[in-house]
Amino acid sequence: MDVLLYKLLGAAIALIGVFLFTRFMTFRAQKPEDYKDKGPQLDIRKHLNGPIICEGVIYGPTGRVSSRFVADFEASWNGNVGTMTEHFRYDTGNTQNREWRLQLGNDGSVKAEADDLVGVGTGVQMGPALKLNYKIRLPEDSGGHVLDTVDWMYVVENGSIINRSQFRKYGIKVAELVATMRPKDAA
Repeated sequence: MDVLLYKLLGAAIALIGVFLFTRFMTFRAQKPEDYKDKGPQLDIRKHLNGPIICEGVIYGPTGRVSSRFVADFEASWNGNVGTMTEHFRYDTGNTQNREWRLQLGNDGSVKAEADDLVGVGTGVQMGPALKLNYKIRLPEDSGGHVLDTVDWMYVVENGSIINRSQFRKYGIKVAELVATMRPKDAA
């Protein structure tokens, strides 16, 4: 009986350890407040405006690069309402288009819509960072799965944006994206 009790206690301690590690020490542990008053201030109306070039990689569930891409974006704003069109070219030769419809609240909150999103994405910009949560439906040729997505964008001193995104299904990370975005004329 003591052996079973010790095994159960050990399993409980391990689960608590994993929970605490995930909650406080990983990508998912970040909060917008962590970036308040740090570094250059991100304003998506300024930093995601006009023609933008984007380059990035997508990592699969094993951590290996599964895809590379370049993209041309075009963003415009009318007050706090913006549109950003994206044209992706993947290393496979495939292309993809997306149009984001964005709304920035006076408190830094962000609402995002796109045709391949399920519902409305929500987020907040604070300090040099923007966090955006949404559900994205993959194209049918990629399985048509709906993935929970967390985007973190960070503006750096020269005005470029570094984007890191994680995609999860049933809470398990299935892909990660890292990309840079910068004004096309600076490229």
